Amino acid sequence: MAKQSYTKDDIRRIVKEENVNFLRLMFTDLFGTIKNVEVPVSQLDKLLDNKLMFDGSSIDGFVRIEESDMYLYPDLSTWLIMPWNTEHGKIARIICEVYTADRKPFEGDPRNNLIRVLNDMREAGYTSFNCGTEPEFFLFKMNEKSEPTTELNDKGSYFDLSPMDLGENCRRDIALELERLGFNVEASHHEVAPGQHEIDFKYADALSAADHIQTFKLVVKTIARKYNLWATFMPKPLNGVNGSGMHVNMSLFHDQGNAFYDASDKSGLELSSDAYHFLGGLMKHARSYTAVTNPTVNSYKRLVPGYEAPVYVAWSASNRSPMIRIPSARGLSTRLELRSVDASTNPYLAFAAVLEAGLDGIKNGIEPPKSVDRNIYVMDEDERAAAGIADLPSTLHNALKEFQTDPTMKKALGPHIYQSFLEAKRLEWASYRQQVSEWERDQYMELY
Repeated sequence: MAKQSYTKDDIRRIVKEENVNFLRLMFTDLFGTIKNVEVPVSQLDKLLDNKLMFDGSSIDGFVRIEESDMYLYPDLSTWLIMPWNTEHGKIARIICEVYTADRKPFEGDPRNNLIRVLNDMREAGYTSFNCGTEPEFFLFKMNEKSEPTTELNDKGSYFDLSPMDLGENCRRDIALELERLGFNVEASHHEVAPGQHEIDFKYADALSAADHIQTFKLVVKTIARKYNLWATFMPKPLNGVNGSGMHVNMSLFHDQGNAFYDASDKSGLELSSDAYHFLGGLMKHARSYTAVTNPTVNSYKRLVPGYEAPVYVAWSASNRSPMIRIPSARGLSTRLELRSVDASTNPYLAFAAVLEAGLDGIKNGIEPPKSVDRNIYVMDEDERAAAGIADLPSTLHNALKEFQTDPTMKKALGPHIYQSFLEAKRLEWASYRQQVSEWERDQYMELY
């Protein structure tokens, strides 16, 4: 999805030519939920002049009621006419940054926070942090009240085709809609679990990539409903099958090209010292940024042995069981693939967290441990300990304990988001702890 350069006059012209009647102003809250302020096109000039206000106190993790007046500043490069016409005319969306009443970037806006971290990256001598994601999702049937059920739409498996894959038409329509919106769709296929799907699109700079994920989720959910299906990016909606992840491929660039590539690397992997140190930072901070990249109670139901998701803090260039893999492509395509992330994450916060972890590795020359080139899942606990392989946190509670002791994460999220995120997730865990599950009743009711 190529970034466009629009001027205010370009947008005014397009609005008239395309008969756009409504403007959907999008931003993202602390938890990664897309928020919309929809206004009639009569408000266009007010929007373009950064004069459009909204109530920030109504958004999770933003501000108190006495600080509620906030501005929406549109990023003109994100202008997009949505493909779903209404009886009242076309709707255009534009992604906005949140500013305070005194016209300063709001520190609690996840998009502003990523922009800040990217500016720090540029000051460190890098031009771009590119991210390519592989989000997975499930399609469930809806009931007569248009509510999601746990009934799957098919019994397909990895790369299956119809008639086994009954979600193929829905997935094809999603891919076509994404291409109409300017996405470069690289792959679209059924995933391992029944009802599970994946659509991959081309990498982009981190800010655009995060924007794309939010747009992607909106498109997937909207098209699915047309098929009377409910699309969910919940990490583990069902027992006994694979969960949904969102692998993140990442690379740093500088003026000479891909900063992760070095053909003279004596190890034969053709990785630069920047790549090794970035990898070292990712490894060092893995247990703490997992709170951000896997931010829900349910996330940790996916990070268990036996379902292909990574469970251990390790890396390799030759097998897929570790948390970080080095894909074989080199040159401009040299990258690191973080396999633990799931799509319940707020992408702006996730990219900020992993970038800050990697930059800390470069700044401090953190060397990664030795690669693990055998199947970790068949190693016993003593073998893993001997190889220096740590476990990823087993619960949100354990991840938060790591998160709150890591100053690099506080730097990655900034004081406002860091504190709001920590408080909100502690409440989520406390609420979960108070619930008694059906599993517990089945296990203990008759026994005790």
